[in-house]
Amino acid sequence: MKTSWRSASLVAAAAAVLALTTACGQEQGTQSTGSQNVGAAPAAGYGSSSSDGYGADSKDEQGSAAKAETAGQLTVSENAKVGKVVTDSAGLTLYRFDKDTAEPPKSSCDGDCAATWPPVPADGATAATGVDKALLGEVTRTDGTKQLTIAGWPMYRYAKDTKAGDTNGQGVGGTWYASAPDGKKASAVDLPGLSVRNDPKLGEVVVDKNGMTVYRFLKDQAWPVPKSACAGACLEKWPAVAPVKANDTKGVEKKGLMGFTRPDGVKQMTVDCWPAYTFSGDKSPGDTNGQGVGGTWYAMAPDGKPVGAPKK
Repeated sequence: MKTSWRSASLVAAAAAVLALTTACGQEQGTQSTGSQNVGAAPAAGYGSSSSDGYGADSKDEQGSAAKAETAGQLTVSENAKVGKVVTDSAGLTLYRFDKDTAEPPKSSCDGDCAATWPPVPADGATAATGVDKALLGEVTRTDGTKQLTIAGWPMYRYAKDTKAGDTNGQGVGGTWYASAPDGKKASAVDLPGLSVRNDPKLGEVVVDKNGMTVYRFLKDQAWPVPKSACAGACLEKWPAVAPVKANDTKGVEKKGLMGFTRPDGVKQMTVDCWPAYTFSGDKSPGDTNGQGVGGTWYAMAPDGKPVGAPKK
């Protein structure tokens, strides 16, 4: 396997980031960019028991169309909303899970989670045009079964996808995404880590690399240090935006643009030192279903302010 790493930031950019982090009293966050595992050799699985936040639904049954059957001949399908996605021989979409890892390949979806997101067996899977067969591999799960991987990422189906072409699992819990042919998250857009979208109703709002709306929580704190008031079940509904490098943003105010480590160990991005989140209720780029929820959640403006929040 080959491992690639991003080159270090220019000295001038580093100096600017240091000045921003000093203002918020935190270290600059960086996003993990480890290379994908492209080997086909099996690796040990390190599954954990499922829990809320894994996109599991106890009402889902493995008897659905998404049950764990061999993938057969993989294909690449073009989806207007999601982009290029990998599908199995029945046309069902394959997904990847943000809580898994590719180096080494590791599945974190077991129990109820695996009932909702059936692992795709490695046996019988063959690559097709648009899918590099060198990227296909397998990982041994905790139950001893072999799961298909693409570029090291374990592959799953979604129990609520019942017919060819369905992508109902896209964005579920802010952690499940259709797999692109190279194992990365499928996306119909090519965006930097954070950028700005002009929403027809809200005006300019911040979006993440998947085009999903970024939100701010009025109960959070920015100064003297970033502090999130959203934890546990709240964080499952409002996933923290992972830190991105300052040079991987466009249109977002650079002041207070940094990452910090929460007390629960989760690393989170901030804009003007305000913690940033996405909303699990947003399913597609452009959705703003989290706007005004509970009178405390609002889309984030490029300067970190809450769009449309009542003035104090």
